[in-house]
Amino acid sequence: MEKRDYYEVLGVSRNASKDQIKDAYRELALKYHPDRNKAPDAEERFKEITEAYAVLSDDEKRAQYDQFGHAGISGRYTQEDIFRGVDFGDLFRDFGFGGFDSIFETFFGRGTRQRYGPEKGSDIQYDMEITLEQAATGLETQIEVSRTETCPTCNGSGARPGTQPRTCPKCNSRGQIQRERSTGFARFVQIAPCDRCRGKGTIIESPCGECRGTGQVERTRKIDVKIPAGVDTGSYLRLSGQGEAGVRGGPPGDLFVAVRVKSHPVFRRKDGDIFCEVQIGFAQAAIGARIMVPTLDGRAELKIPAGTQTGTVFRLRGKGMPNLKGYGRGDELVRVVTRTPIRLTKRQHQLFEELAKELGEEVQSERGFFGR
Repeated sequence: MEKRDYYEVLGVSRNASKDQIKDAYRELALKYHPDRNKAPDAEERFKEITEAYAVLSDDEKRAQYDQFGHAGISGRYTQEDIFRGVDFGDLFRDFGFGGFDSIFETFFGRGTRQRYGPEKGSDIQYDMEITLEQAATGLETQIEVSRTETCPTCNGSGARPGTQPRTCPKCNSRGQIQRERSTGFARFVQIAPCDRCRGKGTIIESPCGECRGTGQVERTRKIDVKIPAGVDTGSYLRLSGQGEAGVRGGPPGDLFVAVRVKSHPVFRRKDGDIFCEVQIGFAQAAIGARIMVPTLDGRAELKIPAGTQTGTVFRLRGKGMPNLKGYGRGDELVRVVTRTPIRLTKRQHQLFEELAKELGEEVQSERGFFGR
């Protein structure tokens, strides 16, 4: 399939600024990100807009594309070269996407990141389900996370203690091989990972027995987590440096705790407010009453004025969810529904008939018509 114009893909003009290109990419990438969009074509759209951004955000690649079109890119750059230098983590970190690097690598391979120097470890996402009460008070707990860590035996070198990796003789520790070819007046440079050391720049002749030469081991750790009061489904907690181990001396990734609040049998929530429904009797609605209603903090008294109609909503101020930023609380809204009594005794039936007569209401019972 013929590739679409990169400017058309991002929906920007050919003279768009870098900031306009970045804003357009962020908006489209968030729309088609696999964590948000499960449509069949979302993955391909995500790849397409990301490639367009990688080219148009780089001055040299953009100039090459403007002059020669797609031929100027595919003929001069490998896929790895196209994505090299783009900090996708910085673009998406503020949106709380855990594991973005690993998802991106699934689509494009590891060529989107610098292979040959220190490399930050991948992020981890942990899904945590909590109750509405826990969301209201906050929660301190421990979670178990499986992650890669730097091998303690070889300190991440991958070599057996007492030995050292040696420099790759083919790429001379660069981890890549550069090939040049000329066609007429054009000169093309192709950079590919070294096939001898697989892009590492070194060769391990005596691998470490614990990590088998990888420099990393799998471990399960208990990590303390503090969930703040007021969180809601979709909230993320970022624990810096608690993700997968870095490569070649790079820092570890981050751990993102994704919160999901369970549905509640009594309350439903909308932002900072909570809603519930309680039943009251005919007499309570007619002459008024003081009743006890459930809240997140226990039970509270609610005054029912005389003549309250079914469906009336009362507000208990400050009985809702805490503000996540620490400023006050929402409200609790209580909707009252008048309960119709059933299985009346003869005496109760007689009293209702008498009341109907007093109120001038026409009713029909097993004993006939009463009222007006």
